[in-house]
Amino acid sequence: MSLVVRPVCAHELAGAEELVVRSINDLTVRHGFGPIAASRSPDFQAFCLQDDPRGVWLAEEDSEIVGFALSWVCGRLWFLAELFVAPGRQGQGIGNELLDRTMLHASKAGATEQSLITFAFNVVSQGLYVRHGLFPRVPIHLCSAERESLMRHAQGSALRATPIRGTADDYKMLRQLDVATLGVSREKHHRYLLGDPRTEGVFLEDGGECAGYAYIAATGHIGPLAVMHAHAMPDAFRAALLIAGAGHAKQISVFVPGTNNALAIAASQGMRFALPMVLMSTRDFGDWTRYLPRNPGFM
Repeated sequence: MSLVVRPVCAHELAGAEELVVRSINDLTVRHGFGPIAASRSPDFQAFCLQDDPRGVWLAEEDSEIVGFALSWVCGRLWFLAELFVAPGRQGQGIGNELLDRTMLHASKAGATEQSLITFAFNVVSQGLYVRHGLFPRVPIHLCSAERESLMRHAQGSALRATPIRGTADDYKMLRQLDVATLGVSREKHHRYLLGDPRTEGVFLEDGGECAGYAYIAATGHIGPLAVMHAHAMPDAFRAALLIAGAGHAKQISVFVPGTNNALAIAASQGMRFALPMVLMSTRDFGDWTRYLPRNPGFM
């Protein structure tokens, strides 16, 4: 049978994510980083499918999933969260077919800016994206450390953390922070995070004024984190590290843009640079000195 590229059904997301895990681990093992991905429930993928099914596509051949793509839109920003082809099937045009479908999503949604985060060492994929007008802009590093070791180096923060409760005023403040740092509101994504019992969301306050927000997962992962002004990033990052360190996770991790001064703090506190990534986009957008992404799919 010939290749079929079609919209995804909700019950197929788990199988699609299994392909994503296999594809990521095949790539990272070949480049000497070892397997880094593990199977997990496709909760964010299901959220995106329900929110806007135009951005979720499946490639199959003989009833076997051979590719998967997922994109989301917030305002004028289209973001490619996932595009993976089964190991052994790269170079057969499947990635091109999926990318063409997801970029139609951007056009239909009226998004004028397009972006994604991919592995810095995946030069084949970068070539595909460059041919579609997305160019490397900002290096991003996955930083990680054992919690006990990190806490031995932890420093205090001048910022006070208070829970994000999801009130109308809270969403107004989150919108102001996102527009200031990224240029778009991400209210639907905040609603998703605040509905996840495994994730803690906090505002970071300085003298009664809101300086930013941070999310910390029960796994010890930090992000997204945003601050209104770049000078608040060091204290905001230290505050997030302290919250993560107070949990029970064995490992603390965070994605830090190379232009962000949180990177120097991560290095000084013993975090190792575990995985190099890169943000690609059709044009410069956002202030990455004031924002730490959650992961390559959520941004």
